[in-house]
Amino acid sequence: MSIQSYLQDFWRTIYIKFLLFTVTLAPLLFGFHLGELNAPSAVITCDKKSIRQQSISLPQCIPMSAAEFGLVQSIFTLGGLIGALAAGPVSSKRGRLFTMRINTIPVVLGPFIEALAPNVALLSIGRLLSGVGAGAGLVVVPIYISEIAPSASKGFYGSFTQIMTNCGIFITQLIGYFLSHDSMWRVILGVAGVIGIMHTCQLFFAVESPKWLAERGRRKESREALSKIRGTEDGLDEEIRSWGIDVKKIVSEGDEEPERQGLLSQSESHSAEQHESDELGYIQVVRNPNYRRAILAVILVMTAQQLTGINSIIMYGVSLLSGLLSSSSALLNILVSLLNIVATTAFAPLTDHPRLGRKGCLLVSIAGMATSSVLLGIGIRTSTKVLSAICVLTFVASFAFGLGPVPFMLPSEFVDSKGVGATQSWALAANWIATFIVAQFFPIVNEKLGKGIVYFLFCGLGAFFLASVWWYVPETRGKKGMADVWGLEEERAGHED
Repeated sequence: MSIQSYLQDFWRTIYIKFLLFTVTLAPLLFGFHLGELNAPSAVITCDKKSIRQQSISLPQCIPMSAAEFGLVQSIFTLGGLIGALAAGPVSSKRGRLFTMRINTIPVVLGPFIEALAPNVALLSIGRLLSGVGAGAGLVVVPIYISEIAPSASKGFYGSFTQIMTNCGIFITQLIGYFLSHDSMWRVILGVAGVIGIMHTCQLFFAVESPKWLAERGRRKESREALSKIRGTEDGLDEEIRSWGIDVKKIVSEGDEEPERQGLLSQSESHSAEQHESDELGYIQVVRNPNYRRAILAVILVMTAQQLTGINSIIMYGVSLLSGLLSSSSALLNILVSLLNIVATTAFAPLTDHPRLGRKGCLLVSIAGMATSSVLLGIGIRTSTKVLSAICVLTFVASFAFGLGPVPFMLPSEFVDSKGVGATQSWALAANWIATFIVAQFFPIVNEKLGKGIVYFLFCGLGAFFLASVWWYVPETRGKKGMADVWGLEEERAGHED
């Protein structure tokens, strides 16, 4: 391909790149909030005080016990659970774009309440609101990306949910390294609000998912949105046909006479109402045996993502390794965050590889994390600095290989559009509960068992999830629809009237 052809192709598809960056600011903020209290924790809780004079009227720090700080840290996951459960039905009924736009309210408010909080109560409320925004974003963004991504690159595009999460973690660790003193921790928390405002502004220039529009009978809008995303009219009919939509009806819609247009509008309205009534709720997808298998699979994978121990490093890496690596622990955490970005980006195309695919990446990832856990536990127990540092890096790189990006792709590939909202909510609910377990209990378990022993527990969990994913989770790369993924009869995969 010549440079001119490359540039033409880049500008032709620049809008989809803009959309990808815009919507994944929500996962970026999830990562930011996940790690924002890591570096400045001692300053926030008054364990590390400064004698410099205050330039603002707010308290320089907020005295907190270990239990109170644990509450502030983990209440973010409660907000995430609330947001995840709410976002699925809203995105199905009102649209992906509407959900993302309304979600900017907690996304912006939460960080500013955190930054201006004078006490534990308001800091907790801010963290709760930030969690609601993050939870809702992690539900709707992967669905939206899967519906706008080119079919040949769904795995690569889908990985950007995790890539931007890692970028958020890196940003907060980096600015935390420089601003963890005096009242500057408030600036760290407030940065998320500024990013939230940028996210809000950019969403005004985004379009609704063309697939969601087509399925609601708004087919002319769907074709216009898809044309804008692709930057061309070529191949649109074939892509729309792959959704099971009547291409002729979409193409001829603009040429109809007024009377026919009126009848068509009524038909489309009826189609939209019918589709909305067919959408499945939380309980319905669990009762349906075809969807139940998918629900169990996504819960398994989402739980594996957290219970193999990644957030023990993201949330507590500085304090965990401070005794072993002293002043280098904060720098190692920054390096870990940077490695997570680079590795996830580098490994992203492998999810579309014909031999590896989604499932292969998951299996290699879990195996690598389990092995690294054992060696990290040994390194911490024996105070071997080099082994511990290397194993932290291989642990994170293994996570980036599959367990980081793949779980967010699977719900939209496991089920059809009627059940995807509820399935994604179940998936993220499981993820947030598992995140809460690690956030709340890792410090306690690590202290009770003795330094490093908890990583042998993570290894055992990794072995369990490795066997479970190999046995139960199907490959989705290259599969066309729910029936193909699960080997179902077409009529069993659909919903009877």
